[in-house]
Amino acid sequence: MTSETVNARPRHSFQTSDPALEPIAEKVQRGERLNFDDGVALYRSGDILAVGWMANLVRERLHGDVAYFNVNRHINPTNVCVASCRLCAFGRKKGAADTYTMALEEAWETAGKGLTEAVTEFHIVGGLHPDLPFEYFMDLVSGLKERYPQVHIKAFTMVEIAFLAKRGKMTIEEALVKMKAAGVDSCPGGGAEIFADRVRHIICDHKIDGGEWLETARLTHKAGLRSNATMLYGHIENDEDRVDHMLRLREVQDETGGFQTFIPLSFHPENTALGHLPKSTGMLDIQQIAVGRLLLDNFAHIKSYWQMVTPKMAQISLRFGADDIDGTVIEEKIYHDAGAKTPQGLRRQDLVRLITEAGRVPFERDTLYRAVTRGENSFTVAV
Repeated sequence: MTSETVNARPRHSFQTSDPALEPIAEKVQRGERLNFDDGVALYRSGDILAVGWMANLVRERLHGDVAYFNVNRHINPTNVCVASCRLCAFGRKKGAADTYTMALEEAWETAGKGLTEAVTEFHIVGGLHPDLPFEYFMDLVSGLKERYPQVHIKAFTMVEIAFLAKRGKMTIEEALVKMKAAGVDSCPGGGAEIFADRVRHIICDHKIDGGEWLETARLTHKAGLRSNATMLYGHIENDEDRVDHMLRLREVQDETGGFQTFIPLSFHPENTALGHLPKSTGMLDIQQIAVGRLLLDNFAHIKSYWQMVTPKMAQISLRFGADDIDGTVIEEKIYHDAGAKTPQGLRRQDLVRLITEAGRVPFERDTLYRAVTRGENSFTVAV
C-alpha cells in the first residue's frame, strides 16, 4: 500500500504561537528541503503541536493512514565486547562473570523459539568479541538461512562490519561480499550514536568515528545491501549535534538511496557510566520523531522504537511523524540491560491494537516494507 492508495483528508491551516516556525511551515507546505538553521529552530520551539502538525503533514503525504509493523526476533549472539563505551550497559569485558557467547546450535535453537508467530525477520547484533573468528558469524548466518530460508536476516551494524572485516584481515568490501554469500539480506542501523567528534569521544570513543560509520554505510549500500540508520539522543549532545547528525545521514542518502528507515533511539542511562544523566522526557521523544521526519526528506520511513520510548509513546508518535513502530522483537537484551522497563516483546495483536487505536491502518511488512499476508502458521510476501 502506498500514499496513492489512501485518500487525502481535509486539513486545517497551519497555526503556531512561535513566529520562528512560520517560514519553516511555508517550506514544508511547498515540499522544500529544510536546512541546518531550520532544524535548530524546530528543536528550540516550544510549540510541539505545530512541529507535530508539520511532521504529520509530511508523514501523511508519504503514507496516508498506513502504519507499519513486522513480526521479528532479536538475536544477540554475545555480550563480550572489546569496546568500553560509556553509553552501553550490554557489553562485557572478556572474562567477566556475566559474559555469554552462544554456541552456534544454541543461536539456531534460540531463533526457532520465535517462530510461533511465523517470524519474518531475524535482527542480529552483538558485542565486538576479541576472539570469535569472522567465520563464526558467517556460519551463524548460513545456518539460520539453511534452517529458516523464508526469514529475512538483518545482521551486523556498520560498527560490527568494520570490526569483523578487520578481524578477518580483509577490506570492508570483501567482508560484505562474504556476508551476502552467507545469507545476510540487510543491515541494522545501530552504532551511529552521534557523529559529532566532541560527543563521540566521550560516549563511545572505542568505536569507529562518525565518518567511518558513514563510509561503511556507503560501501554497504554499494554492495547491494539496504540498511537502517539510528541516532542516540538524550545524553550530552545538543540541538546542533542532532541536526548535524541527521543532515550527514541525509547527504549519504542523496548519494546511495540505501537507507530504509531512520530510528531515533532514546538514551537509557541506568547501569551505564553515564548513569548520572536524567532520562529523556516525553516532550523530547516526540520532538525527535517530528524533527527527524521533517529534516530527512529522502528517508521513506521514520520508526518509533517502542522498546525505547514505551508502546504508549510509540502509539502517540504515529501522529507526530512516525509511520513505523517496529515489531514483536521477542527477548530484546541491549536496552533492557540499560534499564528499559518496557516488555521484552509484544504480540502481533498488541501492535495491531496500538496502531488501530491511534486511528491508523495496520500494515504488516517484511524488512523491505513489502506486504505480508498470513495463513495458519505461515506467511507470504508480496514481491
